[in-house]
Order: sequence, then C-alpha cells, then structure tokens
Amino acid sequence: MPTPAQPRPLEQNGLELVGHSDLGGRGDGMQVMRNGDVLYVGHMGDFGVGTSVVDIADPARPKVLRQISVPKGTHSHKVQLADGLLLANHEQYPYRVGVPESAGLLVYDVTMPADPRQIGFLPIDGLGVHRIWFAGGRFAYASAREKGYRNRILIVVDLEDPTNPRLASRWWWPGQREADAEPVADNSDIGAHHVIVKGDRAYGGYFDAGAVVYSVGGDGALDLISSLSWAERSGGHPHTHTALPLGDRKLLVVTDEAIEPDCKGARKDIHLVDISDETRPKEISRFPVPVGDYCSRGLRFGPHNLHENRPGTFSSDRIVFATYFNAGLRVYDTGDPLHPKEIASYVPEAPARQQAIQLNDVLVGADGLIFVTDRVRGGLYILRRV
Repeated sequence: MPTPAQPRPLEQNGLELVGHSDLGGRGDGMQVMRNGDVLYVGHMGDFGVGTSVVDIADPARPKVLRQISVPKGTHSHKVQLADGLLLANHEQYPYRVGVPESAGLLVYDVTMPADPRQIGFLPIDGLGVHRIWFAGGRFAYASAREKGYRNRILIVVDLEDPTNPRLASRWWWPGQREADAEPVADNSDIGAHHVIVKGDRAYGGYFDAGAVVYSVGGDGALDLISSLSWAERSGGHPHTHTALPLGDRKLLVVTDEAIEPDCKGARKDIHLVDISDETRPKEISRFPVPVGDYCSRGLRFGPHNLHENRPGTFSSDRIVFATYFNAGLRVYDTGDPLHPKEIASYVPEAPARQQAIQLNDVLVGADGLIFVTDRVRGGLYILRRV
C-alpha cells in the first residue's frame, strides 16, 4: 500500500516530515501524549471529538484506532499521561457560549494503551478544567473555571484513589474570588493557565500576572514565592502561558500566547527569566521572532506551547521546542542565555479551506520523533531533526 501524499513544507530548516494524519478528517489537534507506540491526541472540539487514539508503530503511516466523543457544549483538548493513567479535561466549548454538559477532569486506565477505559471523574461546579500537569504520583495540577471565581484558578487534585479523584486544594490570585475584599480590576486578565512541577517547586503562566513561582507542600498545596509580569510593557494583555524550568540552570523559558489574529493585541514573546534568586525573578533576554510575512498570512502568529521535558521524553536544559501558530515549529538553543538563537524550523502548508497553518502543541520523544498538532484541521505532523 503506497504512503499517502504528505503535506508540503512552506519553510524547512533542520527538520523533516516523517508522517502525517488528518485524524480521520477531524484534524483540530491539540495536546499530545505518547504511550509506547500509541499517541493520545486532544481535540479543540470543532468536530465533536475529545481524544484520538493513534497507532504510530510505523510513524510514516500513523493510524487512528479510536476517537472518544465529547458531550454537547464541551471539549477535551488536554491530556496528561503517567503511572498507567491518562487524564483529560472537560471544559465549556465554544468558550463563553452556553453551559457545558460536562465540566471536570476525566481519569482513564491506559494499561492497555490502545483501549483507554474511564475509571474516574472529578466534576467541577463551573465551566470546567482547562490545562493539566500530571507526571506521576499522588497529585495532579490543573487550571479550572469554578463558580465563585473570576477567570481560571489553580486546583490540586488528589489521585490517591484514581477511581475517586478529589479536590485537595485551590490557589488563586488575590481578588479572583468573588468574596475577596479587593477584586481584581475589571480590565485585567488575571487568570491561571497551568503549572509545571519540578520537585518542591512549580512554575506557571498566569496571563496578566506573568510568570509565577510556587513552593509545593507535602500535601500538594501551592504557595506563592514570586511573580514577574511584563503586561504594562507589552501594551495590553500578554496572556503569559507556560513557564518551563531548564534543568538546574535556574532559568525559565516563558511563553506568551498569541490569541488575537493578524498580529493584533499586545506584543507576545518567548522570554528567558533568571530565577537564581527565586524571590526576584528577572528577564534577561527574549527569543528571536521569526522573520517573514506571517502577519499577512492570517489567523494567529506568535508563540504558544513548549515541549515540557516530561519524564520519559526528550529532555534538555538547553534546546527548546516551541509552536508558533502560522510560523510553525521553531527550535532554539539557549546555550548563551543572553542571546538565544533559532537552530531549526518547520512550517507546513495549510490544508485545504484553511487560511494558514496553526501549529499548536508539541511533544518530543526520547527517540527524537517530534509530534506537532494543528488546532484547526491540519491534524498530526510527525517530524525529526536532520
């Protein structure tokens, strides 16, 4: 059987396409996790799919094995994998429209990788769970929109009994809770995105509040150490998204999310932040911005997700993989932290009826395979460095 025709690259430097799947014509791909020869791909929700299960035994010919649907008014675009468990979210979708039929956190048993079996669910009284961090152990961390709070807050989920997950604690920026004496300003966009936990520390993006550093207690609870915001400098809402620690170098790579189309809104960057004094983080450089006609291509241009150096995947304290929406996938070297440099990139052509590519999330395997998704209809791209 011949290999299906592959999407052509618009730009290509140091990366090549291995395989591609449009996910059965439901190509609104989001976060990716890998379980051996099986991938779990979250979906934005535009085609009624929550999670795709994809066989990559032959990465040149990925094969969709199963697609898990989502209830009306809900999407399931984030996944996390550890300890034989797959976590996925249920959240209102489309955003700010209606009430989701299901809102919370799903727990699947994936000891049989190709056949996820739901064993638990944590309901959320509100609009649901957004993004999750779970790398094994007792606690998972997520952002959630609950009643009684403005915008997303952070929740800690106890998975000691994965068939009965429970809410262990919450953390919110002062003023987010409706009962707080001094509410956040009406024009602010203070809200949690997610955290990455490393030992007894957690690092996260909190939209207008910027990059945030927390201590993690023995009970999983978060306690604020410091934060660093560039919202005023950016001239609007930077939508600070991810904060990734680079090994033991006392550096964080921090992305803003380019939410507005056509280069509108505040400046969005990838920042390198020095946390050698974690009580006083300071920005020391910004990553180079791709040069080209991206603003005229349409849809989103700018940074978004990073490969998060999860246990069992490719891990580096120097090389950074970042999705950049219509500028595709970009790879950077932070060996000189004052001057990060781009070392590779890949921008595929957009699929039919899509104005521009919108590469959204990335996972890099320990074997060097790179899994990238398009959030509109492009599906799953499997790449490798050359």
